[in-house]
Amino acid sequence: MTTRSDQRGVRRSARRWKALVTAAVAGAVLAATVIFAQTADAASTLGASAAEKGRYFGAAIAAGRLSDPVYTGIVNREFNAVTPENEMKWDATEPSQGRFTYTNGDRILNQGLSNGSRVRGHALLWHAQQPGWAQSLSGTALRNAAINHVTQVATHYRGKIYAWDVVNEAFADGGSGGRRDSNLQRTGNDWIEAAFRAARAADPGAKLCYNDYNTDGINAKSTGVYTMVRDFKSRGVPIDCVGFQSHLGTGIDASYQANLQRFADLGVDVQITELDVQQGSSQAGIFATVTQACLAVARCTGITVWGIRDSDSWRTGQNPLLFDNSGAKKAAYTSVLNALNAGGTTTPPTTPPSGPVNTNAWYLLMNRNSGKALDVYNFSTTDGGRITQWTRSGANNQQWQFVDSGGGYYRLKSRHSGKVLDVYNFSTADAASVVQWTDLNGTNQQWRLVDSSGYLRLINRNSSKALEVQNASTADGANIVQYTDWAGNNQQWQLIQVG
Repeated sequence: MTTRSDQRGVRRSARRWKALVTAAVAGAVLAATVIFAQTADAASTLGASAAEKGRYFGAAIAAGRLSDPVYTGIVNREFNAVTPENEMKWDATEPSQGRFTYTNGDRILNQGLSNGSRVRGHALLWHAQQPGWAQSLSGTALRNAAINHVTQVATHYRGKIYAWDVVNEAFADGGSGGRRDSNLQRTGNDWIEAAFRAARAADPGAKLCYNDYNTDGINAKSTGVYTMVRDFKSRGVPIDCVGFQSHLGTGIDASYQANLQRFADLGVDVQITELDVQQGSSQAGIFATVTQACLAVARCTGITVWGIRDSDSWRTGQNPLLFDNSGAKKAAYTSVLNALNAGGTTTPPTTPPSGPVNTNAWYLLMNRNSGKALDVYNFSTTDGGRITQWTRSGANNQQWQFVDSGGGYYRLKSRHSGKVLDVYNFSTADAASVVQWTDLNGTNQQWRLVDSSGYLRLINRNSSKALEVQNASTADGANIVQYTDWAGNNQQWQLIQVG
């Protein structure tokens, strides 16, 4: 997001609203009521429904509003991801050079993690909301300060952030498709690449995103971003995702979904990062259309709305969110929930079971039943250390590498301990413990991957049993065991490459 909520409408209204009007003309005006068939057991909240589709549905939240019980009640009930509105930006985290403060950023982080939500970090570098001392710098001094800022903040939150908006709004409006003229751009055209490389070094587990506005359809600006991402991918610059802010007016660009898809085809995730829609007869329909587009693109990993209630929005008087001033659900909320419950069989991609995994990569293994990650309990480094499930943090004790044992079997090596998954004492019994152990390449340490409708089951070579969350628990700390393969959701895992 660009500016503090009480400033944003003033500072950016002219250029943004020109684009919104254009989108309204170019896009179809949608009916306010969108009806979808729902099953009797359809999820009743946005986050729960999105999770069933392998996605998140999140909201931008402000630390200053967390004392409002209506506000926090909606956050905790409805969303499974949060983004700080301003609390992790440069002016908030480094108000004077070299002096870092994370109090409010940590409040947002803890609010999310305590609710089992993913946390998106926003934003490491941006031409706006820079502290005064950074605005006074230029050239090498600014470049060094910017990279140090990225390194320090990403290191502070290492292992806790799902995805970072590393760079925000670096491309110019209009038809040039080129970079914005900013103090950061004037340090050299490679500043974005340098920021992404610094972020990867500081936090290898976080997804690294580029984020921008007025890139929602296929146009000169989005094509400029597309060209940069394609170049980065071709040269191995670490970029994992692209964020589309989606501050929409009374229409939506007809190429919205196609634009998401063309970026996904480059091999990056796409995320809707700051969604809000001007009130009017088409509001509910536009929200539904965006939701459907994300569900239709396999690499669209989630949607974030920019705020909770209309009264919390930066778009004063336009009532662009899913809850009214009192916190009541609007028609737009219903249209989104119905779209989530009705649509999309695709999930963000796992490693294709038909081919070998990337043995140079690191993965998170997310359980289909619980949504939690395979985890070395309490960061143990000892033989026999427990293997559990835990809320995703992306920390090293949740990262695993596949080591080829031949014959289609792999050992799973912990990035934290260097030890591998092991069925304790070569047991062949149901409910036998799975632990970590020194890599001996034993058959009780070897696992075969089996396709399970887009997820994977891991079958032990020694016992022929499946890796399972015991008793289908959804709790942090639940034990990982082996059990007869019955293809239950607690035996199915999603692989998410993180490094």
